[in-house]
Amino acid sequence: MLKQIEGSRAVAEAVALCRPEVICAYPISPQTHIVEALGEMCRTGALPGCEFINVESEFAAMSVAIGASAAGARSYTATASQGLLFMAEAVFNASGLGLPIVMTVANRAIGAPINIWNDHSDSMSMRDCGWIQLFAETNQEALDLHIQAFRLAEELSLPVMVCMDGFILTHAVERVDMPSLEQVRAFLPPYVPRQVLDPAEPVSIGAMVGPEAFMEVRYLAHAKQIQALGLIPEFAADFRKTFGRDSGGLVRAYRCDDAETIVVALGSVVGTIQDVVDEMREGGVKIGVLAIKSFRPFPLVEVREILQHARRVVVLEKTLAVGIGGVMSMNVRMALTQVALKGYTVIAGLGGRPITKASLHRLFADAHADRLEHLTFLDLDRKVVERVLDRERETRRSGPIAENILRDLGVVAARI
Repeated sequence: MLKQIEGSRAVAEAVALCRPEVICAYPISPQTHIVEALGEMCRTGALPGCEFINVESEFAAMSVAIGASAAGARSYTATASQGLLFMAEAVFNASGLGLPIVMTVANRAIGAPINIWNDHSDSMSMRDCGWIQLFAETNQEALDLHIQAFRLAEELSLPVMVCMDGFILTHAVERVDMPSLEQVRAFLPPYVPRQVLDPAEPVSIGAMVGPEAFMEVRYLAHAKQIQALGLIPEFAADFRKTFGRDSGGLVRAYRCDDAETIVVALGSVVGTIQDVVDEMREGGVKIGVLAIKSFRPFPLVEVREILQHARRVVVLEKTLAVGIGGVMSMNVRMALTQVALKGYTVIAGLGGRPITKASLHRLFADAHADRLEHLTFLDLDRKVVERVLDRERETRRSGPIAENILRDLGVVAARI
């Protein structure tokens, strides 16, 4: 059924159609509307058979999800930014215990300085925690990926993180095709846990493991991620048969067959890049875009197959690995081992800075002509940066960086 709906509400309704039994969450922008909607559904009976548990923190939210999942309940939570960092210890425990929890991450920058707008710093900080990470390009895909996430998590007994851009998607009102309960039931079978705490057959989970077995346990977590590389496209194909549309998978290539320059990106910025690619194609530039749908596990083979025939690759990412550059670009380089092509890393959109078509046109033109630096910060105000560095060279007590920049820009920080 077609609905004009906010992205957060669309995700909440999709999660409800998956029939979770325990939902626990702590509000943090920009994911709050998702759990508010689910809480209302539980209160009114619109989501029967589900317990909504109010908790005092994000750490508690993940801890409750772990307990509920270990007891055999289909479990869900959501978070963003500092909330994800606060639950980090429990996030690692969830994957280490092999519990099929599904969590929405409404991607948001990490402070300091405080910033509530979108980039991918939060989920990227958890890239090695053992969770599957799927990235949505649109609200329709965010909705669809949650349905697939429950099936994937429960097949592998492994937690899945569905990442959607905060505000850009969570708060955007647009048309989506909301499936029926019957369709979701046809795709997502009733939950049968691979492991469950049973008083009749008591076991310990999370026990101490020494050097004699720890490596093997960690290897098996890796092995499950490798299994997911086969299951993600399989379930995406099943989803297409049931719902009649493509959604998810490992990667999606757009106009890459004859492209000399291919841009690699993930999340909502892919749509803007596609528009720029179309416009540059009209001018005769052979350019395409490769959207990464599954960041963990990372599809090395699929990325290599698409990129190896290009002359150059531009990895555009909304996070910064301080001291080295890109996060996703390191994964792309691994995929391109022994493939000779020119590679560029572009850091863009940090803290919600707009990524405009005009900036992308200039960026891609420079890349196509090989005028681009290997590490580029899109639309970085270098004059502001130089003023800060000059100030630090001139005086020891140069003051707080963020506040000095706001003062230089003539911006007054809000008083709280």
